[in-house]
Amino acid sequence: MRHGDRRSLTGRGATAPRPTIKDIAARCGVHPSTVSRALSPAMKHLVAADVAERIQAEANALGYRLNMAAKGLRTGRSGLIGVLAPDIADPGFPPVLSGLAEHLNAEGYATIVVDVGTGGSQQDLVDSLIARGVDGLVLATVRLHDDVVAHSVGASTPVVLVNRVDAAGELPSAASDDAAGMRLAVDHLVALGHRRIGHVAGPQEISTGARRRAGFEASIADSGLSLGDAPIEAATAYTRAAGREAGLRLLGRKARPTAIVAANDLLALGVYDALAASGLTCPADVSVVGHNDMPFVDLVSPPLTTVRIAQREMGATAARLLLARIRSPDAANEHVVLQPELIIRASTARPRS
Repeated sequence: MRHGDRRSLTGRGATAPRPTIKDIAARCGVHPSTVSRALSPAMKHLVAADVAERIQAEANALGYRLNMAAKGLRTGRSGLIGVLAPDIADPGFPPVLSGLAEHLNAEGYATIVVDVGTGGSQQDLVDSLIARGVDGLVLATVRLHDDVVAHSVGASTPVVLVNRVDAAGELPSAASDDAAGMRLAVDHLVALGHRRIGHVAGPQEISTGARRRAGFEASIADSGLSLGDAPIEAATAYTRAAGREAGLRLLGRKARPTAIVAANDLLALGVYDALAASGLTCPADVSVVGHNDMPFVDLVSPPLTTVRIAQREMGATAARLLLARIRSPDAANEHVVLQPELIIRASTARPRS
């Protein structure tokens, strides 16, 4: 190399050295450990607010970015959380994920979302995420009796459940009170004067399907109505198509129900399709109640009366449970049950006399 060529190392083509915590500390006149704490969401509270603000401003000015790989080597943690979703296309899941990610991001974690869908092995996906070094797992995919639960209990990685629960309660969970949701729906229809109320149940191997069905039956009995006047058809999946098929079976009964409670909103939209295919209208001929209050059900025709579950809060609660489990792996399982509320819209009315 000629002597003059050395200028290219510091010219326009040179790469500026990456700023470090020591650089920020020198500019702010503090110890590097103070900078480290100020830039960590989990440790920031240990630094005076004005000092943390000054450090963050200097870090932004320098273009400092936390080196997660280096941090992982120091702490033994990746800062990543794996999330197994039952169907990423289901409009009901994004609010749960939003609450989950917002709470985790505030604590310095990023999420990896895996869409389980209808294929693949949950156990393989769990193992794949663990192999990638995630610090914890959130499962929204388990069945009541699921081998992946025992598999997860035996893993060294903390795991919590969201929206669904396992029958034995072996993992911490955040879910809605399914029985209370059904009671809200049935009580509303009974108050309107309905005496023949049908139910499109969800898949019975899933806690939301089984518990909402049990809640429906209990609410019918407590209302003094006959279970014989409360026909139930179980859908094979939480999809609009499955709701249509189950709805058609209900509407085809000799004593047609004057109202139908669906185990979730997609099933309720399937009931709308079944009514249209049968030449019936909602709510003039049959009232319909959904469950979950997923986005945009207030925009369908007629706007859907439904049971609103606290989806964002559920996600945030699952994140809190997981972070607690990461900090204390041997802590007792906590099961948080969130209360739903009834949202009355135009899909329910008094039955025809």
